[in-house]
Amino acid sequence: MKRRDFIQSSALLGGAAVLPAPGAQAAEKTKPVLTIAHITDIHIRDQDDAPARAAAYLDKVLKAHRFDFILNGGDSIFDASYDNVTRDMVTSQWALWDKFISGTNLKVHSCIGNHDSWWKAPSQQDEMYGIPYVVKRLKMPRRYYSFDQKGWHFIILDGNNKGTTLDAEQMQWLSDDLTKLPANTPVLIMSHYPILSSTCAWSGGQHGDYKELKALFYKHKDKVKVCLSGHQHLQDEVEYNGVHYFCNGSMSGYWWGKGDKESAGTYYYQETPPGYAVLKLYADGSVENNYIALEK
Repeated sequence: MKRRDFIQSSALLGGAAVLPAPGAQAAEKTKPVLTIAHITDIHIRDQDDAPARAAAYLDKVLKAHRFDFILNGGDSIFDASYDNVTRDMVTSQWALWDKFISGTNLKVHSCIGNHDSWWKAPSQQDEMYGIPYVVKRLKMPRRYYSFDQKGWHFIILDGNNKGTTLDAEQMQWLSDDLTKLPANTPVLIMSHYPILSSTCAWSGGQHGDYKELKALFYKHKDKVKVCLSGHQHLQDEVEYNGVHYFCNGSMSGYWWGKGDKESAGTYYYQETPPGYAVLKLYADGSVENNYIALEK
């Protein structure tokens, strides 16, 4: 063999050694880096056998998949926001929540729903007044925050402001948080309220600052991949500007009741059964959201 031929052959062999085995790239693509449970609108209360049913639901969720953690989309308790809610009622509901969520050892990352805060406390100085108490009960680091896991960046928002919006401080924080991320870092954003959802056409409930958020996401279109929400008790998926907007249904269905005449099933709210979602997140920023009914 001539020296030149030997060198070329050696180079080809060396190159082949660093190439992935056939199908290795495809296998990596099909394996998620994170599998997450999204539960939302549990609305736990001591009626309609809700505590026992919720516990059974959670047990079913945890046995269905091996999850890395849980995202809780808010409205964890039935309701602390009505005028006639008393301190004892709020305390009782949070005690039920504590018992419910103790059914898992997984880390739970929560956001705040519109029914979670007690606005009718005797004064704003009352320790149970408003959002700070909810932050405490849900063991959140603050009312909005972010964290990283296996290459993905997670942002939890608080839309419980006038007009269902982010306050100016939070909007600036969100912009800064996205800006400081390295290019192409995949991001999942969770808010209680949908930022974009087809169900808002007839049910309302959408973020009032959706145009500003849409523009911000487009500015960071290499990063923002998923926006996750609840609130509607309805399930839908919308894709816009490369962002997947998943609004998942409620674990409580028709607030643990029996639904209405137009419902498709006993505990359905409109056409959506009570359920939860399994999210699979991939290293390349792609995502799957599978909504699973708990009652049919």
